[in-house]
Amino acid sequence: MAGAAAPKVVRLEVQRNWCKGCGICVALCPKEVLKLDEFGKVTVAEPAACIGCGRCEDHCPDFVISVEVEEK
Repeated sequence: MAGAAAPKVVRLEVQRNWCKGCGICVALCPKEVLKLDEFGKVTVAEPAACIGCGRCEDHCPDFVISVEVEEK
């Protein structure tokens, strides 16, 4: 299969106790992986949908999210 991208594993870590609930990560996620829960804190709602783009990690003002991408 020429030109196919290597499969990857994406891990998201969220430090909910640091989250202020600004919603920036939710707004920037192209796959709607992140949601705000009933307490206004970020949660990983659809982990399998994450493509590892890192927008959430790059733009979080409180350093709540960590994205790790591992090529298989």
